Amino acid sequence: MKQFDSIICIAQTSWKGDFQKAAVQLMTALSARHRVLFVDYLYTLKDVAQGLTGRKDVPVRDVMHLTNPLTQLPTEGDGELYVWTPPVMLPLNWLSAKPHDQLLSQNTNRLIRSLRRVMHELGMHRPLIVNGFHPVIGLPLLGKLNECATIYYCFDEITTAGHWMSRHGNRYEDAFLRRVDAVVTTSETLRDAKSVAQPRTFCVKNGVNFDLFNQARLLAERYPPRRPVVGYLGSADNRVDLDIMEYCSRTMPDVEFQFIGEVHDPTITSRLGHIPNVTFIPPHQPADLPPLLAKLTVGIIPFVCNEHTYTIYPLKINEYLAAGLPVVSTPFSRLDDFSGVIELADTPERFAQALRRALADWDAERVQQRVALAQGNTWEQRAVEFEAAIQRVPKAWRQEQPV
Repeated sequence: MKQFDSIICIAQTSWKGDFQKAAVQLMTALSARHRVLFVDYLYTLKDVAQGLTGRKDVPVRDVMHLTNPLTQLPTEGDGELYVWTPPVMLPLNWLSAKPHDQLLSQNTNRLIRSLRRVMHELGMHRPLIVNGFHPVIGLPLLGKLNECATIYYCFDEITTAGHWMSRHGNRYEDAFLRRVDAVVTTSETLRDAKSVAQPRTFCVKNGVNFDLFNQARLLAERYPPRRPVVGYLGSADNRVDLDIMEYCSRTMPDVEFQFIGEVHDPTITSRLGHIPNVTFIPPHQPADLPPLLAKLTVGIIPFVCNEHTYTIYPLKINEYLAAGLPVVSTPFSRLDDFSGVIELADTPERFAQALRRALADWDAERVQQRVALAQGNTWEQRAVEFEAAIQRVPKAWRQEQPV
C-alpha cells in the first residue's frame, strides 16, 4: 500500500502561464490517481510592487490573499488536485550569500506555518514532497512537513550562466542532491550529471499534452497553410542560433519564419526583426496554440550547441510532432529517440537544406509516424514512469503490515 497519502509539489514555476510547464503538466497527470497539492510560485514583495505599478504581470489579488488562496481543480480520474497560493516572501535572490542565508529562514518559516495549515485542512498527514527545481527553498524544508520522502524534480541545469536561480541555487543544489531521497531529471544528460551526487537518480523525459497539440493537425487538414511557414514555438533566448536563423531567412525569402512566444534576448529582434519574412507573434495561452501551429509547415529547434543545451530535452519537439509537423533541429542534445523522424543539421547551409526537404515532407505515412511517436510520449505516460521511479524509493513505499 502507499506510504504517502498525498503529493505536494513545491516548484519555482507558476501554475498558469503562456506556455506548457513540465511540473504543472506532470502534476496534472499524477492527479488522476493521487491527491496533489501544487504550491504556486513564491512571489516576493518586489513582485507585488511591480505588479501594482504595471511593470510585471502578477496576480496581486491572489498573492495578497484577497481571494481564496486554495483552489480545487477538476481531474481526469479519481484523484484530487489543488493549487495553493503561498504568502508573499521577502526578495532575497539579489543578496550576497551571508545575508541571503540569514534571511532565508524567515521565508522558510513563513511558508512552513502556512503550508501546515493547508495540509491540516486537506487532511494531508504523510505527503511525498516533489521539489520542482527549487533547491534554495527545498534544502531548509527537509524534514519540516512530516514528509515520507523528498524527490528533486530537476528539469534544467542550475549552474547555467544567466539563470536567475544560479546565484544561490548552485551552492544549495549540491547539498540538496545529497540529502534528498531521489532525483528525477528530464533528460539523460541531466541524469548523468546529478547521479554523481545522488546515486538514486532517474530520468523521466518531458511529455506532451497530446490531445491539445494534435488539434493543430486536424485544423491544418481542414484549412491547409497558404504559404510555407517555418515556426519556432516558445521563449526565444540566448539558446537560439542566430547565424542559422539569419542565413535561412535571408536565403529563403519565399518562406515565412515565425517566432511564437516571448523574446528574452534583444539580439534576436535586432538581427532578425528587419528581415521582411521574419515575424514575431506574442505568447498565447496553451489552449490558443493549435490554430497557430496549424498554419506552420515545419517546426524548428535551432539551438546553439553548448554545455547548457546539451542537458535539454525540449518540450516543443513532441508538441510539433503531435501537430504532425516535420521537425528540423540542431544536434544540441541527445535526440536518439527521434532518429529517422526529425532532421538534424549543424550549420546554416545544412539547416537550410534540411528545411527545404522538410517543407516537402508531408506524405501521409510520415505524418502518421510523427503523430504516433508523440502519442507515445504523453504526460500520462510520463506520470506512469514517474510512479515507477517513486516505487524505487524505499521511504516512499511500504508493504501493508499484517494485522
